[in-house]
Amino acid sequence: MRVVDALLAPAGLDAGSASAIHQALAKKDTATLIALTADLPAAMRDGLRLIPDLYGGVQVLELARNSLPSSPLLTEALDDLARLVTGVQAIASVQVSIDLGDLRGYAYYTGLRFSVYAQAFDDGQQCELVRGGRYDEVGAVFGRRRPAVGFSVDVKELVGMSATPKLHRAIRAPWGDAPGLREAVAALRQQGEAVVSLLPGHDNEVNEFDCDRELVLLDGAWQVRAAA
Repeated sequence: MRVVDALLAPAGLDAGSASAIHQALAKKDTATLIALTADLPAAMRDGLRLIPDLYGGVQVLELARNSLPSSPLLTEALDDLARLVTGVQAIASVQVSIDLGDLRGYAYYTGLRFSVYAQAFDDGQQCELVRGGRYDEVGAVFGRRRPAVGFSVDVKELVGMSATPKLHRAIRAPWGDAPGLREAVAALRQQGEAVVSLLPGHDNEVNEFDCDRELVLLDGAWQVRAAA
């Protein structure tokens, strides 16, 4: 967010005008952006119109330094991004991409926004698992501004893209108070066996287990046999 804020700072725009430019950038609405920046100083105007095209690999940062109107605020923002990229790449083998025009949530976030993508295990498609950012001003409504960052995780997406786990071999056991049943189950578990006691009406809800055997009452004794 600070890259665009650095470009807009010298103009002293009112909140409405600045908001309209942010929205146009967030939507990558080039036509609207051209109209909104028509009366701005040439360097600022041209810089803002370049923003939607400043996305890609880490080389985007150097391109921004060379093509946007220089200022201490802009230099600081780009330096912070470069330092973050270096830090991330030092601790994880990831591909980093940068989009200086991604201003979704500009009214909430005060600095970096980020998303984390990963390839699905089965089809290799890119899935967005994490999204978040820096939002230092949120505490102001409570009278205390503090540095803050947060993110959300799409747990369903995470589970859906993960490898299907190998099923655990288990013994299926009936549910009830039949004499000796609990003792038989306890003995099998003591031997290291996984025993799944099926609740009434839930016979098909043991997806994480491969119940290849079952505990049955035969000739007055609880015995394990191959599952039917």
